[in-house]
Amino acid sequence: MNGQELQKIAGDCTAELPGTGQEHRLSPDWELHKVGGKVFMLMTDMPGRPVVILKADPDDATALCKQYADISPGYHMNKRHWITMEGGDTIDDKLVKELVTDSYRLVVGGLPKSKQPVDPHTGNHCA
Repeated sequence: MNGQELQKIAGDCTAELPGTGQEHRLSPDWELHKVGGKVFMLMTDMPGRPVVILKADPDDATALCKQYADISPGYHMNKRHWITMEGGDTIDDKLVKELVTDSYRLVVGGLPKSKQPVDPHTGNHCA
């Protein structure tokens, strides 16, 4: 999958998740996806390469970076809690949707109960 496909799949996935919103910042060119006012996904272009940046459990982040050549520590983010996905042969639709949903649930789980659009453990996921 190429970087544009990666970003399209990730963006379409966030649209299916309850309570999400999107912000665009022009300088630099960043697309922020939020739930309850908190960012759970960012999309931008690292020099010539479209990427998706997601929140991840620190243990999962380390394992993902070791397992997938196209996943690295978070670009411009806390390297323990965020990962960066690039388009490539090791990434498929299912993995993208799973990691976007995991990021969303991590952020929802940190929100006060009154701001949680779903139960973070049983709530929605991308199809």
